[in-house]
Amino acid sequence: MRIVVIGGSSGGLTAAFDLRRLLPRRDHEITVISRDRRFVFIPSLPWVAMGEKTIADISFDLERPLRSKGINFIAAAVTRIDPEARTVHTDTESHDYDYLVIATGHRSANEAVPGLGPFDGPSHSLMSPAEAEEARETWAAFLRDPGPMVIGCAPGASCLGPAYEFLFEAHHALKRRSLCHKAPMVYVTPEPFLGHFGVGGFGKIRQFLEGELEARDVRYHTSAAISKITESAVELADGRTLKARYAMIIPSLAGVPAVADSPGLGNPKGFVPVDAHYRHKDFERIYAVGVAVALPPVEETPVAVNFPKTGHMTEQMAKIAARNIAADIAGGEMTSHELMAECIMDMGDKAVHIVADPVRPPRNVSEFSKGRRWLWAKRFFANYYLWKIRRGATRSPKWVW
Repeated sequence: MRIVVIGGSSGGLTAAFDLRRLLPRRDHEITVISRDRRFVFIPSLPWVAMGEKTIADISFDLERPLRSKGINFIAAAVTRIDPEARTVHTDTESHDYDYLVIATGHRSANEAVPGLGPFDGPSHSLMSPAEAEEARETWAAFLRDPGPMVIGCAPGASCLGPAYEFLFEAHHALKRRSLCHKAPMVYVTPEPFLGHFGVGGFGKIRQFLEGELEARDVRYHTSAAISKITESAVELADGRTLKARYAMIIPSLAGVPAVADSPGLGNPKGFVPVDAHYRHKDFERIYAVGVAVALPPVEETPVAVNFPKTGHMTEQMAKIAARNIAADIAGGEMTSHELMAECIMDMGDKAVHIVADPVRPPRNVSEFSKGRRWLWAKRFFANYYLWKIRRGATRSPKWVW
């Protein structure tokens, strides 16, 4: 059997390494195709933006770890997928498959709001290594000449955590330099309340975040739709204009062109529709995991807030997909389970550990815990994750995300 995995981030690597353990090497060829040669631990990008880490600190080259496990690696951008012919096309060649795992991640839909950047407009973002590096450079310049800041998310955003992390980390950095009075902050979010996170909130996280922002003199606007971003302001759909010398705005996401440009593969936004086993609803030999998956929001909100796909949830999807491919090949029973969410949010001088099980309400567990110990735990886990995934290990302690 020929199994192709598209994508070399957490979802792609977890699926590939698990498949290698589950399937005999002599009978099954596994190939990872990734446009990027390096794995980057995406949850650490806010630290890159703040100048605490570099991309080199949170990444490694993919080829050696994959080949050491008997997995082929091809550094190429996939341009199109033909589900009928079971073929993946790149700029230079084609690859046939018996099973396909799509772990392609996202495309930032910057066209949705004029001014979303950094490469399409004046605002900044944290959705890729290049954007985090740009944010780091401009943040250093901002500290030399501070002014009003607007931090938040565009309508339809789903990756909301990095905006909160940047807010708290930026405030902590300004406070250490006694610059808070020169850089008034406003937080803008499409969420109906702080801490909604696209999943309806977690326990008492709403009250906690409201108190934390108020304690920092950070004004905030919920159910807010950003309509335009300029060099000096962020404009809202209701006519309000917020002054901004530095705007960090997380965009809404869309599927990558390779999926969107392959007829019948994705939905109108370019995400892959799957069943409970993470198998494509129309093509039984195609699976999808992570941000590439089409998942409905938990509820309708006045301003659109989409369902998040965290690193922890991506790992769960990838492990389920790998087990189901192996079961399909070997004749075993398909498996699935409800996704749960676990993450640690950096707040500069402390962190918050959040658990929601399952992630969609109603839940059996919905809780959070704050303290400096969680900040140390987050820093430990970032290093631990890089160490273990580089060695092909895909199991993590329960508390880590």
